Amino acid sequence: MANSIYRASILQSYSQLLFQPCLSNKHCVPKKTNLLCFASSQLNPARSEVSFCIGTHLIPHPNKVERGGEDAFFVSNFKGGVIAVADGVSGWAEQNVDPSLFSKEIMANASSLVGNLEVNYDPQILIRKAHAATCSKGSATAIVAMLERNGTMKVASVGDCGLRVIRKGQIIFSTTPQEHYFDCPYQLSSELVGQTYLDAVVSSVELVEGDTIVMGSDGLFDNVFDGEIVSTLAAHSDVVEAAKALAKLASNHSLDSRFDSPYTIEARSKGLDVPFWKKILGMKLTGGKLDDITVIVGQVVSSAASPQPT
Repeated sequence: MANSIYRASILQSYSQLLFQPCLSNKHCVPKKTNLLCFASSQLNPARSEVSFCIGTHLIPHPNKVERGGEDAFFVSNFKGGVIAVADGVSGWAEQNVDPSLFSKEIMANASSLVGNLEVNYDPQILIRKAHAATCSKGSATAIVAMLERNGTMKVASVGDCGLRVIRKGQIIFSTTPQEHYFDCPYQLSSELVGQTYLDAVVSSVELVEGDTIVMGSDGLFDNVFDGEIVSTLAAHSDVVEAAKALAKLASNHSLDSRFDSPYTIEARSKGLDVPFWKKILGMKLTGGKLDDITVIVGQVVSSAASPQPT
């Protein structure tokens, strides 16, 4: 998780969560009736050689349950399938700005632009156009993955939302977080000092049937190690149950002050730790990171195995 709005040298607090009311769902692309969120994403979906079967789950920050948090995400059945997550920067609340508005709007815009001819099924261009169309004040990290019919997945990411590809029990691809400094990630913003689509890390991965994709906000990756992701997937073959299990694991870790999380390990590596007198007593900075947690689990299936459109 990140805790700062990037505004030149101005530091402010940050966090993140969703734009969809269902906390857990299953979406087997290309079945329209199982898709999450916007009908505008369903622009003449074509049957593909491979596609995503998707499960989602989100758990808001304990202090943001009533508002649903500040993350946003969408899934679409266009071509092989599109998945995306945006993580709103909570520091805007100090300026009386709802941090969820920006992340929700940019995901809504991205969802409606998935089939746009100018986007040309390019996640980086989708980020550009969605960002340009967003009028809300605020900022967010974002990641988009688009699966081609032939199994090529294209990914564009700005900030510290993440994605893993798991094949036969091994992680074969991971995105890398972008940050200005610890807890201050790259972020798309309504302000001129923010990042743009040009700052996105763009990747291409060749997927095969049976591969599993895990996408999430940093609330997942700050609290769950990659090895735990792999073992959780091994214990849950159903994508909905896998997404739910990963989100609950992240939530449990985030509330555990004794858990040596990925977040606190990174913090210590940046020189952030307990006072010296506590170190003398053998103590160190530990604990999970309280945050909104969004998890999308996608399994790559053949078009023959996918449900037929209804």
